Amino acid sequence: MTNRLTREKSPYLLQHAQNPVEWFPWGKEAFEKARRENKPIFLSIGYSTCHWCHVMAHESFEDTSTAEIMNREFVNIKVDREERPDVDRVYMTFVQATTGGGGWPMSVWLTPQLEPFVGGTYFPPEDRFGHPAFKRVLQRIAEAWKNDREKISSQGANIVDALREAAKDQMSAGKIDAAILESAYQQFARTFDAHEGGFGGAPKFPRPVALNFLTRFHARNPDSDSGEHALEMVLLTSRKMAAGGIHDHIGGGFHRYSVDAYWHVPHFEKMLYDQAQLTSVYLDAFQITGDAEFAATARDILDYVRRDMTSPEGGFYSAEDADSPVPVMAVYDRRESQVGAHRAPLQKHAEGAFYVWTKQEIDDALGEDARVFSFHYGVEENGNASAGADPHGEFVGKNILIERHSLAETARFRSTGVPPVDGQEEDSVQQLLAQSRQKLFSIRSKRPRPHLDDKIIAAWNGLMISAFARAAQVLNDASYLETATRAANFIRANLYDESRKILFRSYREGRGEVEGFADDYAFVIQGLLDLYEASFDPRWLKLALELQRQMDALFWDNERGGYFTVTGRDTNILLRMKEDNDSAEPAASSVAALNLARLAAIRNDAELLAHAEKTVNAFVRQLAHSPSALPQMLVAFDFLEDSPRQIVVAGDFDSPETKALVAEVHRHFLPNKVLLLADGAEGRSYLGEKNEAVRAMSMVGGKTAAYVCENFACKAPVMDVNELRDLLTS
Repeated sequence: MTNRLTREKSPYLLQHAQNPVEWFPWGKEAFEKARRENKPIFLSIGYSTCHWCHVMAHESFEDTSTAEIMNREFVNIKVDREERPDVDRVYMTFVQATTGGGGWPMSVWLTPQLEPFVGGTYFPPEDRFGHPAFKRVLQRIAEAWKNDREKISSQGANIVDALREAAKDQMSAGKIDAAILESAYQQFARTFDAHEGGFGGAPKFPRPVALNFLTRFHARNPDSDSGEHALEMVLLTSRKMAAGGIHDHIGGGFHRYSVDAYWHVPHFEKMLYDQAQLTSVYLDAFQITGDAEFAATARDILDYVRRDMTSPEGGFYSAEDADSPVPVMAVYDRRESQVGAHRAPLQKHAEGAFYVWTKQEIDDALGEDARVFSFHYGVEENGNASAGADPHGEFVGKNILIERHSLAETARFRSTGVPPVDGQEEDSVQQLLAQSRQKLFSIRSKRPRPHLDDKIIAAWNGLMISAFARAAQVLNDASYLETATRAANFIRANLYDESRKILFRSYREGRGEVEGFADDYAFVIQGLLDLYEASFDPRWLKLALELQRQMDALFWDNERGGYFTVTGRDTNILLRMKEDNDSAEPAASSVAALNLARLAAIRNDAELLAHAEKTVNAFVRQLAHSPSALPQMLVAFDFLEDSPRQIVVAGDFDSPETKALVAEVHRHFLPNKVLLLADGAEGRSYLGEKNEAVRAMSMVGGKTAAYVCENFACKAPVMDVNELRDLLTS
């Protein structure tokens, strides 16, 4: 039997391509087979770093008796949700509507017309966890299809009609009032964990979009009680996450979420979109407070991404798995191969195996320094994961590093209670810890690594370009600008069709066939705008405008405003919806609204501004019901409400005077501004095409000058850094 998935490039699809199930990719071949043989479709949706996707595949899809039922009774389709979020969104909507929950792996049964009639998530091989056995579910559905397929088909069609009606009612345009910002703040304040940071209890997810909103809310009125509390929520959450086990203290970067309320025991998967968004959160915190620890955390994330998640060509990989092989395990595969009874050695995989440590391993690696290191990072003889956060005993005897004590506390511990003098002991401890981490990093690098999902997804690369470009500005580090520029060049060369002006979704050993979705356009445009403000290279601004025009043509809702997630041209995608929740990734419309507002401020373009306002107002129903569901949309609304400033520096980009003025702008947290360079050359010429004010801005008396404007009504230009500082902080 030839497995159809062997032709696919996705690592998720290929992971189980050779198992007994005859998997088809989503497409015409599978649909035609289902209709020709009048079989229902079994659709499995997952992704390469999904733990329970691997579990279900191993337990059920690799089982020959289960595969026999699947191949006989169904046409089986496997979809990577990261490559086909359009397919995932449609059927996740169905599963959530009919079961009250959702997740991955997602298991959905469809009629040959692709209409869903049964759905769920993980099904075990036998009855457990409150779930029926997968084989029993398969047999019942197959029997029902044979006995009553007309009723099932009618039921599926009715379900799709109901979902279409719900999608139409999802949006109702209106007008949002500034009071919505206070309502959103109050919702976050009610769920804030004042002891450990974050919102709600376990499990705890980093939600950068929420922190983005709160920093902007603080900036509106920083001296008010609510403004101060908003900042407090951001800073405490950021510090607790950075100190927690969710942060990889040895190799950098952040894991997906914490299973407990203390940010200690993580789900060890690392996603690119988390790294990108959290970098920006820590950069904002650094700009607001000047605390070097926030800058260090941002660098820690970026250095991890450059080292472990960047392709040789400059694109960024998608994720690293939570599981990895347990070192030195003698486990054997008892299945006989087709060529004989050869028994191949296997390695047992375990959650977090790459990251955790025994006390003995720490002692052996660090020697006399282990005492101080173990105190600081909470290393214990029997492991430091509480039973409540480790119900299956996976981490018994293992330690997940967490900063249990501050530098000052560790300094006192090291000096046996003698108070440190002038911070010297703290500096010494900091150096000891850094050296210890480096030793452990060298040891850990020899362990079997977690699986790397080496797909390069346009949307997530856009987010990461933003992070590196903003770091280049805030941290004044040219190497980060170089990384952002390489990634943008990669997208332009490999995921952009110049002749058709369209983006593609993903790349792996070549460009994928799936064209980009609304989030691909929105996130890449954001990245290009941030890259322009870091480099002042007008080609990135030109490309951003080009992509914005294409996004409008493909996804814009002319009637109500906002952006559909898909174009509507693929008739096999049954629903055309708008994402109305800023969750792990922001909604495409939320990012697009801010992009449009920024472009309008750059170009002085009333049409772009109207599009931005209409996009925000398209989500009035969701915002009125639950403003905290769309915090990134509220970031865009705040930008529009706040009369954004244009800061134009007129001068040669390479001159020390220009660099000094630009660096001063970057020192301040100014979320509602655009920064432009009138360089007297191509950049100024391009900006001046639609903006007479920029054309009139020039150096003063041969000196670089900065203009601070609102709606391009500008104050007198300044040449001195201190004078610019006064203007920016007034």
